[in-house]
Parts: sequence; C-alpha cells; structure tokens
Amino acid sequence: MKKKGNKGVQQPTFERPVDRYFYELDQTFAHGSKGLYAMFLVLVFFGIMGLIWMVPFPQFDFLIRMNAHTFLNWGSFFIAIVVYCYLRLAPTLSYIMLFCIAIMSFFIVQLEYIERAGGPSVVLVCTLIAIISLIALWFLAKKENNVHGRDFFKLLTLGPIWLWSKVFESLKWKY
Repeated sequence: MKKKGNKGVQQPTFERPVDRYFYELDQTFAHGSKGLYAMFLVLVFFGIMGLIWMVPFPQFDFLIRMNAHTFLNWGSFFIAIVVYCYLRLAPTLSYIMLFCIAIMSFFIVQLEYIERAGGPSVVLVCTLIAIISLIALWFLAKKENNVHGRDFFKLLTLGPIWLWSKVFESLKWKY
C-alpha cells in the first residue's frame, strides 16, 4: 500500500483490490475483538455451508453408476464458488480457506451420521448455529461506528480471508 498526497489529505492507493477491501474492513471494524469476529464468522460460514449442503441434490443415473452420487451436492458448488472467488482475490488465503472448508465438511458429515443415528436434524443444528452467529455478529458490528448493511455483507463475504490475512501479517507471511 502506498500513500498519495492530495492537497494535504493522504489517500491510500492499493496494488490489489483485496488490499483495498481489507483496508476498508480494517477501518470499519477496527475497534471490535478480532477473536469474536473470527469465532462468529466461522460459525456463520459453517451454518450456511451446512444448510446449502443439505439441500437435496438430483440423483443422476450416470453419477449413481460411477458411485459418485454421494460426493456431489449443492455444498460442492458453494465450496467451488467461494474458493474461486477467494482465489481471484488472494491465492494463498484461498488455500487456507479450502483447508478450513475441508474441516467444516468433515463436521457436517459427522452431523449427518448423528442425525441418521437418531440425533437432531442437520438442518436444525445448522440453522440455529447460523442464526445465533448472525445475530451475535450483527450486535458486534453495531457496536462499531457507522456500520451499514453493505459493510456487514462485506464482513460476511470477505471476513474469513480478512481474518486469515491478520494471521498471515502477524507471522510476516505474504498473501
């Protein structure tokens, strides 16, 4: 990031769009606890991914013949889109997010096993996790000054890689 002078006012300029997005998130959510943001962002992401995962996927004959019907669901498309979008912004951060998504996928599958064994519905668990976490994030964001709906949406969509960028910065790794 370079700063450019403009009649006494310093305007930051950025080499990459992701740097501008992270700068805006830093300015908007500067006073909140990054740890709380991280926890609730992970839970919101997990809850939404679990809900998308559970949407019934059509059973195509060719997938059943190849025994690949259990590996493809709407969550697969969600994961592909998220990782692709993050890859376009910051490749290194997208790889760490792919690893995190793999861990979340494991836990969603475990919830499916628990449901089959008579436990609570995956949809119910993921809905509760997503709603409670969204409400908590909303209250955390409202404690900040001048947080609007657009800023909150940016936090939900870019927040996971933004928080990982903070980890990378503390370790002095490039992303």
